[in-house]
Amino acid sequence: MAEVQAKGGPVVPESVLKKQKRNEEWALKKKEELAALKKKNAENRKLIYNRAKLYATEYEEQQKELIQLKREARLKGGFYVNPEAKLLFIIRIRGINAMHPKTRKILQLLRLRQIFNGVFLKVNKATVNMLRRVEPYVTYGYPNLKSVKELIYKRGYGKLNHQRIALTDNSIIEQALGKYGIICIEDLIHEIMTVGPHFKVANNFLWPFKLKAPLGGLKKKRNHYVEGGDAGNREDYINELIRRMN
Repeated sequence: MAEVQAKGGPVVPESVLKKQKRNEEWALKKKEELAALKKKNAENRKLIYNRAKLYATEYEEQQKELIQLKREARLKGGFYVNPEAKLLFIIRIRGINAMHPKTRKILQLLRLRQIFNGVFLKVNKATVNMLRRVEPYVTYGYPNLKSVKELIYKRGYGKLNHQRIALTDNSIIEQALGKYGIICIEDLIHEIMTVGPHFKVANNFLWPFKLKAPLGGLKKKRNHYVEGGDAGNREDYINELIRRMN
């Protein structure tokens, strides 16, 4: 092995010198990467703050507009009808006993494989037809902003490399959905709430919500909601059930 004679010192093997040089290069590279990451995180924090502020203003304006429209309608002697909802939240309330295979398949497609699992869904003809088929086994309605926020913040898990990962950091969301411009939890909430152009990927990234049994229990899950039971469409009253199950 080649060796190097140090001036007035012991002989240093070449392999040791190579190792020292390599370690120095690695340390420098790591330092540069850390500095770049620090800079990127600082920029991201600023961007996330501005976006969150923008979304908060948008939600506030929507609420003010809704109140204004309701007041105008009341002054004219009529009443305001809310526009058709674009977003649904579905909760499975029954097990698999005596279930038709087609119904079971639809529940699998909706990712409702366990009792008290919940998912968001976009309202369209296909989803409405599927829900009609599985109506006795699920309850659904139109979630508000508070419900969407609480669900994602408290019980939100993402799907990253086919693994269920808690949404504890914005970097998890950026890693999975950064290419769609969704870099933080507020972006994710906004995309779900407004049923944006990337709703499908954002919703697929979210793991089905595992909710607890409702506080105070269910009334009669074999009956439809309009008959005093629990199954089927409960429209805006889904928010009350989400509070009890979250």
